[in-house]
Amino acid sequence: MESCNVELIFDHIGHFGRFQIVLYLICAYQSLSCGIHYLSSVFLSIIPEHACKPPGMVRKAVFHNVSAWRLEDILALRSPEHKDHIMVELQDGEIWELTRCSRTWRENVSRLGYEYSGYKHDSPCSDGYVYDQSKWRSSVVRNFNLVCDQKWYARMIQPLIIFGVMLGSITFSYLSDRFGRRMALWCTSIGVFFFGIASLFIFDYLSFMITRFFLVMASSGYFVVVFVYVMEIIGKKSRTWASIHLNTFFAIGAMLVALASYLLKTWWLYQIILCIVTTPFILCCWMLPETPFWLLSEGRYKEAQGTVDTMAVWNKSSSCDLVELLSLDVTRSHNKSPHSIRKHRLADLFQNLDVAKMTLIVWLDWFTANLGYYMFGKEAIRRKEHDPLYLLLVGAMEIPAYICLCIWLKRVGRRKTMLLFLLVSSLTCMLHVAMPSDYKTAKRMAALVVKSVISSVFAFIYLYTAELYPTTVRCLAVGSSNMVSHVSSIFIPFTSHFSKVWIFLPQILFGILAILSGLLSLKLPETQNTAMKSTWETTEEQVPENKDSLGEGPPDIFERWDSGRALSFAERWGLSRASPDAEKWGSGRVPPETERGASGRASLEDEGGGSGRAPPEKNTEMENEIEDMEVSNLGDSDGDK
Repeated sequence: MESCNVELIFDHIGHFGRFQIVLYLICAYQSLSCGIHYLSSVFLSIIPEHACKPPGMVRKAVFHNVSAWRLEDILALRSPEHKDHIMVELQDGEIWELTRCSRTWRENVSRLGYEYSGYKHDSPCSDGYVYDQSKWRSSVVRNFNLVCDQKWYARMIQPLIIFGVMLGSITFSYLSDRFGRRMALWCTSIGVFFFGIASLFIFDYLSFMITRFFLVMASSGYFVVVFVYVMEIIGKKSRTWASIHLNTFFAIGAMLVALASYLLKTWWLYQIILCIVTTPFILCCWMLPETPFWLLSEGRYKEAQGTVDTMAVWNKSSSCDLVELLSLDVTRSHNKSPHSIRKHRLADLFQNLDVAKMTLIVWLDWFTANLGYYMFGKEAIRRKEHDPLYLLLVGAMEIPAYICLCIWLKRVGRRKTMLLFLLVSSLTCMLHVAMPSDYKTAKRMAALVVKSVISSVFAFIYLYTAELYPTTVRCLAVGSSNMVSHVSSIFIPFTSHFSKVWIFLPQILFGILAILSGLLSLKLPETQNTAMKSTWETTEEQVPENKDSLGEGPPDIFERWDSGRALSFAERWGLSRASPDAEKWGSGRVPPETERGASGRASLEDEGGGSGRAPPEKNTEMENEIEDMEVSNLGDSDGDK
């Protein structure tokens, strides 16, 4: 694809018209379902309080100074910190000591108390387990008994989900750049629908893991692709807030998960409700067209023209001829040899030293943001993981953060925003470390502040990454960055081991990484108020003050007359800067040897017409009068001589 400013299309058809609004709402609705499926496994894998089941009916249960008639009532009062056993008396008079993973029979049944020095006999939990049902009456862990020696199966759920996120990000981002945004969105949407329904009919642990893996994989791939899709279907005037608020819908989905966890205590009913919420999208995903950015990058100009015409009809605006507006070479799309077909590879993100440096800095920013998000998100909900209402509040705090971020990005550049937010998160992290351990509320508030700031960085870095890379690898750049960021999620469970060396070592490491990432971000190009790049040539230029590509350059005499005739007249009198051969190109394209600006716009002759039309042959009445006056003046001067 030639170097051209595709953003000019939205100046004709509208930056956020009715067509884009409908598409955005469809995409945002499915983003909500991504938040639902992505976080629902967190609640499904929660291990409730449990105890070894005694071999008979319980008459009385005692735990320290608390007694109850049912064992489940005692479990509802016990927390994970309590390690002591529970004393139970059965209907036949036997007394048993119950722990989470074992049970002990007492020979002496004369007294029910903790002090006992008689004969005991240990036995395994051959009768199963008793679970606390105050929070979940039915759960995956309970149905499959994923506790004690089977506990590692439950702990495998979250790492497998992280791996699914990583694989989905890189796989569907590659497919998006290779086969188109629409194809990738269709595949991921069908995957979300199919595996969401399949998760309702699981009968064993293996089927549960398989369905959850592919469900999260499809959800992760969708969110990466839809972010790029929204940025390429909406004009630059509305692109920032529209893309940022996709994260708002994701947060709403997470809030719905917490709310459903509070209202529904049965995991299969919980899954049914969440799947019903996501079903309507499959009925309208076929409406999503391909983006003009991707079609033009592949040389499919006719399809791009059809998409632009459809958008113009919906938006009740005037369409434009892409060949004339963008000075496209239509012969290129018909003369593609097998050797000229572009290969979309991850290696393209390292094609030269400058691009490789930019990619590594972007990856470091993503890694740092994800590390801080999960580390302090975990700290903010410590000992409240089982409280859905608290998790609902934590998720709601992200929404005002996104609103403030949109307002902030209108006034401050991308690089400065990245630096400032990472420095704030690092300083707040240091404040969290310096607080005494008995200031639990203050430390939790500091953790929430860091999480809110880092969540803003996470929302903003999607936008920044997509603006840095050209259309040919834009989705692959976002997907690979998302994959690298979740590598940090693998290290989160090991932070407890780092804490044994020094209790504040994980927070110190994040603080150092945040400062380093923020300073290195100053090496990245500034993309505020610049057109999104179409080729690597325009990406490597990265001229921040390229106002001509934005249509913001100062008006001159050639742009005041909105007519091709004015330019023709000016050219005839030697005032035009256009090439004399430009008139020969009927399609509005300038000759190959004619230089273009960095924005890929054609000659100034095309600018005057507004649509790249060649100037007509005839003059206006005003021009004819001026010519007559000039001719008469020349005749008078000859007569005087």
